Amino acid sequence: MTDQAVDTSSPAGSARTAGAGEPPDVMASQFFGRERELKSLQEDIERAGLDTLAGRKAPRARVLLIAGRPGSGRSALAAELAARLAEPGDYPDGVFRVALTEPGGERVPGERTARELLGMLSVAAPPGAGEDELSQMVREAFAPLRALILLDDAVDAEQVDPLLPDNPDCLVVATATGPLTGIPDVRPCTIGGMDAGSAVQMLARGIGQVRITVDPRAAQTLTEECGGQPAALALVSGWLAARPGASVADVTKQLLEHQEDSEQPSASRPLARAFRLVHDSLPPAAASILRLLALAPAGTADAHTASALAGCSVSAAGTTLDDFVRSGLLRTNGAEPAQYELPGCLVPLVRAVLEERERPAEIQLARARMLERTVRRLQACRAVTDPEDSPARRKLAGLPRSLRFPDPGSAAEWLRVREPSLVAAARLAVRDGDLDTLARRLVAALVRALAVHRGTEEAAPVLYGLHGLVLDVAERRDLPREKAAALLNLADLDAGTGRTREALARYRAALDAGRAANDLYATGRAMESAGGAYAELGDFNRASDWYGRALAQRLGQGERADAARLYGRLGAVHTYAGRYGEALRDWRAAAAGHRRLGDLPAQARALSEAARVQEYAGRPQESLHTCREAVELARRAGDVRLQAALELRLADTLDRLGDPAAARLHRATADRLLVEEGSAYEIRSASIET
Repeated sequence: MTDQAVDTSSPAGSARTAGAGEPPDVMASQFFGRERELKSLQEDIERAGLDTLAGRKAPRARVLLIAGRPGSGRSALAAELAARLAEPGDYPDGVFRVALTEPGGERVPGERTARELLGMLSVAAPPGAGEDELSQMVREAFAPLRALILLDDAVDAEQVDPLLPDNPDCLVVATATGPLTGIPDVRPCTIGGMDAGSAVQMLARGIGQVRITVDPRAAQTLTEECGGQPAALALVSGWLAARPGASVADVTKQLLEHQEDSEQPSASRPLARAFRLVHDSLPPAAASILRLLALAPAGTADAHTASALAGCSVSAAGTTLDDFVRSGLLRTNGAEPAQYELPGCLVPLVRAVLEERERPAEIQLARARMLERTVRRLQACRAVTDPEDSPARRKLAGLPRSLRFPDPGSAAEWLRVREPSLVAAARLAVRDGDLDTLARRLVAALVRALAVHRGTEEAAPVLYGLHGLVLDVAERRDLPREKAAALLNLADLDAGTGRTREALARYRAALDAGRAANDLYATGRAMESAGGAYAELGDFNRASDWYGRALAQRLGQGERADAARLYGRLGAVHTYAGRYGEALRDWRAAAAGHRRLGDLPAQARALSEAARVQEYAGRPQESLHTCREAVELARRAGDVRLQAALELRLADTLDRLGDPAAARLHRATADRLLVEEGSAYEIRSASIET
């Protein structure tokens, strides 16, 4: 949870002056004070560690810890330190920042943190990989680098330790509420409130020096009442900036009149009182929007999210969000389209007032509106990629203009920017358990949008998690058809990353779920995929058994194309197992099936494989005859590349039969076909460009 934004664009240590009365979002982007802490942290980098004192080379990255309560500016201090260290070029490979705590206070799973770091390094993380494997990949990726890693808001040492590179040239800066017991050689830099001068300077930045000069003692009292906390000062500055006629003494008086929450720790009360002051001063509609923003997934929202939560127009929601930024309640992350974020230190306070002021039924309705709006936006995001005259585009035209995207590029950019919050929305909807129908629709829409804009291979790590969510809902609601589909999708991704045994277990579970649902498609695909998994493992007996079961079902359903394909799968595993008689029979059955379907290229490929089996079986003349039959079929089908490949196979067979002259003729024919095909392709390409 980031407590205070920091502007690292200006030179570190330079004078940072600006006009009086800057809005809080600008004011909060400046860094004030903490020079003693910064100096101590920089000196700690050079301090000899325990390994150095013992005469050993440090085996891992050095860890600096900044400890402080939420709202103390610990994240701002870490970011300022990172900026100052990066400017001289000490860490040329970059600064990598990740949050270890969710906006709601839950710890971020290590697997997700590792994936985020790998993504920043442009390292592909295999879908379904566990935390240990991914953490090892992170350490290996940072091993040759000189980089600075900022781990924000760590819960404990168990979150930090797996991410520490085995590389003393890297530096890790972590923030936490307390010490990270378990990580050796770490001295925490503990921070509290800002010093009086820096706190008054921060207040002056937000409301103007004149109002400070008029009553400097009141300004001093106000900073004391705020405990010197940057987050509390930002809120009262925003309150004063919105009320030019109010004095510093006025806000101090109102702050003192707000009842303190005795359940709050004493160090947290200044921020809680400042928040209550600002919240209770908002118009009722704006206060309701602020409270409902606690429901925003991943702590981020756009105008559409706020509009859906509050049940107001998108333009009204956008105006209110901009007002919140000026009041210090929100910040923008600089993305396009605009994304707004609740500071992490305010999230518990906003959630508390939400539960206090809103009825559970209203909160649930707001969640449902938000999910429904998200589903419609995702549907529009996918539909904009369809042809103009498609049913999806016609349906898209009927949506309100605010829900549509002008072109595929803008839709893809929206999906890229919103992906973390969209995935978080799916996770929250599934975990909620009361909106499973909407959760299933949301996951389905997100899967389709990712597949269209990013491709299933690139999006596989995200899709793996989404299919897992579908499985959770299917098991909770006893939906065997959805369970079978989710298991098949997960198994396919496992198989694609080499986890064949895990994939096999899921295929067999999918078969059970498909049978429970009486879903013939799922059972057929599960049996066929199980056969493929056994073949990958080299267990050809079990592979042929499962392919045979799948074939029997396809034949029983009259699915001739699938049956022909399965005959080919059986022919392949029999060939690998050295059962040439059975392999030849299955390949001929596959060829016959494709012939009945009128698929000449597929028939030619099946006959080509039959010729290969005949050659393995020591029947070269029969192989030659079958291969020529396949070449003729490819010629009749007009598949030039297939014909050329078969001509080369025919040449190899003739060589083995001791007829090199005939083999040369067939190779020449293959070369001519490929040249002609290449020339035709160039002509077609030139015609299209013209």
